Order: sequence, then C-alpha cells, then structure tokens
Amino acid sequence: MFVDKAKIKIKAGDGGDGAVSFHREKYVAAGGPDGGDGGRGGDIVFQVDDNFSTLIDFRYKRKYIAERGQNGSSRNCTGKSAEPLVIRVPRGTLIRDANTGRIMADMSSDEPKILARGGMGGKGNVHFATPTRQIPKFAKPGYPGEEFEVTLELKLLADVGLVGFPNVGKSTLISVVSAAKPKIANYHFTTLTPVLGVVKSEEKSFVMADIPGLIEGAGDGICLVH
Repeated sequence: MFVDKAKIKIKAGDGGDGAVSFHREKYVAAGGPDGGDGGRGGDIVFQVDDNFSTLIDFRYKRKYIAERGQNGSSRNCTGKSAEPLVIRVPRGTLIRDANTGRIMADMSSDEPKILARGGMGGKGNVHFATPTRQIPKFAKPGYPGEEFEVTLELKLLADVGLVGFPNVGKSTLISVVSAAKPKIANYHFTTLTPVLGVVKSEEKSFVMADIPGLIEGAGDGICLVH
C-alpha cells in the first residue's frame, strides 16, 4: 500500500458588490435609492469520480478559484450568484487542512462536500435609506469567499511492480514513463524503498512501483550495511 499526496490551494468566490443607484423616470427629477444586492460567490465543492484513480492531475494545477458573484444593479436587481467550482477526486481521498492536519472531508461516498463557501453579496444602497438619509450614496462590498490550503491523500495499490536484480535499470525506466524522480546511480541498492510513479495515458492512468533490487539470500541479511 502506498500513499499518493498533493497540496493545493482552494478559494471560494467573493460576493458581488451592492449597487449605488437611484430611481429615474420621466417627470421624476430625483427618485429614491434602488441599488440591488450583489450575488453570492461560488462554493468549492469536492465530488468523487470513479474515473480517476490517482492524484496526478493535482501536480500540474495547484490553485482552484471559484467565480465571483455578479454586482447588483439598478431597479433593485440582485446580481447573479456564481456557480460552484466542482473538483473531482478519486474515491477514498482524504482532504486535510495543510496547516493544522485536521481532516476536512473523507471522500468515500458519492455525496459532494462543500469545503469552502462563497462570500455573501453586499447590500445595495436601497437598504440604507432612512427618514433622515433619503439618498444614501453608498453600498456594501461583497464578502470574501473562504480559502484554504489543503492536502489530498489517497492510499493506492500499485498496478504494476518492477521486480529484478539491483542496478538493471528499473529506476531509469520508471523515471522515463512517469513523473517519478527516483535516485539513479551506478551502484547496487540505490533504491532502498519502493518509489511510486503514475503512468498517464489518454484513456486511463495506472500506478507503477519501482521495488528495491532482489538478490539471493536477501532474507538472510545479505548486503546489509553494518
């Protein structure tokens, strides 16, 4: 059993700003305030996808930001709320807060999990009119969305294992066909612990393990350094 890990940043969308606007129509010189509220920012949602078996995609994209809510407008029109940003992960992925280690979600079921909530939209100036302040020329900005740095962890079983004598090119092979960076040198037992690599193709990726070289008598401690 191996553990695949990736660290990413997620940020939910900020809320849209409230509008400063005043009612205008023919024969009405100065109507009351009619600025609408801003829309809500998009949430960050994690969803299990059984088409994925590794976390390799998160090595190339490390920041995920949901869209901002639309600003409010005149005639008391509320801005459109942003759609959630859905991040798809393999089943069994554990999501931890990178700073505290706290488990935020266990993605073992099909239920989507909201990890960062979008900010609420700001209030338009229509909300700030009073008998003594009939033409408020201000509105509230949108609230910021939540943001976190998270660590994704996935326990994996290797699909392919490279087994052979020491110093025959196993580490070189896995470094060529995957993104793994094993130590490569011209002496025996350069690889002391299994190295995990993900071989990615257009249809499906699979996990390859570079296993330390095998020699006769290894179980009896042959070649151990004293």
